Amino acid sequence: MAELFQFELVSPERQLISEQVAEVVVPGAEGEFGVLKDHSPFMSSIAPGILKVRKDGDAWDEYFVRGGFADVASGGLTVLAEQAVPVAEISREQLDQAIKNAEEDAADAKDDSAKQKADRTLRRLKDVAEALKQV
Repeated sequence: MAELFQFELVSPERQLISEQVAEVVVPGAEGEFGVLKDHSPFMSSIAPGILKVRKDGDAWDEYFVRGGFADVASGGLTVLAEQAVPVAEISREQLDQAIKNAEEDAADAKDDSAKQKADRTLRRLKDVAEALKQV
């Protein structure tokens, strides 16, 4: 049996999860990272992508997250996301709209930094769309 730790997933609309879990995989800005009980403390910003949660057993729950940050502390993991939606609730139309918005952001970018950020977001959203096709 896996050791459990406290995990909170919060978006501006609602708290999606507040419970003991075995493992969480977070789409960090510098790449995906996994968190187990007693992980070393650190913080990371979040990239658009799929956050995976394993409670106790083999099944994973998946959430689309965009923006925000993850805080790994001695008490567990808290993810504060600008947007968090269970993958099962994502409509193709919502994802297509997010991609369209990111394309517009990339086209409207005023400088190289803004354009690179918009391009990264667009690329990750397209990766999410591709990943969801395989679910």
